Amino acid sequence: MTGLVTGWGVLSAAGDSVTELLAAVRAGAVVGVDVRDRFDEPLPTAQAPAIADFDVRRLLGRKGTSFLDRATALAMVACGRALADGGLTPDDDNRHRVGVVLGTTTGSLKSTMDFSRETLVQDKPYLVNPVLFPNTVMNCASGQAAIRYGLRGVNATVAGGPLAFLYALRYALNALRRGYVDALLVGGVEEYTPNTAWAAELTGAGPAGEAAAVYLLRRPTPGLTEAPRAQVLAVATGFQPEPSADGLAGCVRRALATAKVRPADVWAVASGDLDADSLSEVVPAAAQRWSVRPALGDCQSVTGALALGVLLGRYAEDPDARGRPALIVGRSRDGAVAAAVVRG
Repeated sequence: MTGLVTGWGVLSAAGDSVTELLAAVRAGAVVGVDVRDRFDEPLPTAQAPAIADFDVRRLLGRKGTSFLDRATALAMVACGRALADGGLTPDDDNRHRVGVVLGTTTGSLKSTMDFSRETLVQDKPYLVNPVLFPNTVMNCASGQAAIRYGLRGVNATVAGGPLAFLYALRYALNALRRGYVDALLVGGVEEYTPNTAWAAELTGAGPAGEAAAVYLLRRPTPGLTEAPRAQVLAVATGFQPEPSADGLAGCVRRALATAKVRPADVWAVASGDLDADSLSEVVPAAAQRWSVRPALGDCQSVTGALALGVLLGRYAEDPDARGRPALIVGRSRDGAVAAAVVRG
């Protein structure tokens, strides 16, 4: 079973379209936004690849948005745009067959740390505002998106750091294959806060990035009228800490074999970090390499989703690329690897 990408919703420092995303990645320079006045806390840098001028009340209204953290708000907007772009309107006839699967790293790091701090500094009996608690759970974004749009199908949050989107994509394909749903919103989200900025800075992963990217993935059916932007053919995952490059190559081979795609036919590879020699023993050296991290920073769980956006941008601008297979790959510091095969 494959999945058809029929809609997308992207918010990033580069802009709100796959075209702007591709342009920023192609330029290769960090998209810097002035973040000095956003928070009371100090930040490691005055500029960061964060989303400018995001106002959830302007986009979704005041009702139900007062206590949302930024990650949840970004995910809800991206989910709504993916539904609209894919021409799917949830109603009583289909809402039980439409769900959400989002990748995450830790949920909202700021919400979790702020709530934990309140339990330590408030007077006994530790009168922490209970309204803040829902934002601390990792599935807050997927749950709020389902509530907002009335989706009653599969709802899941998959934690996996930089591989989370690829894990979510694999989860979604399995759900479609088993007949649990007909359509899923699949994506990832990361917010920019002092917490994520310092976490990226102190671990050497900086600068921290901010983005949300969600795709409407649908089951191939004879009655589907929306033209797909791409088709997700297969996803493979694995683990090989040393040497990690060999582990990723093996994972790519398995994904290509499952998709019944010859390595020689791969036209492009997109990832967070990818040099020209990456996977040179598996896919042609002439295959295009696209890395989102140099332009958009450390976006963790949404990295793979941004890589898919870059590929969709390339498919849209290059008619010769249509119908040719491409790869989205990821590798974590601890040796986890994943690869997805798509065809635009």
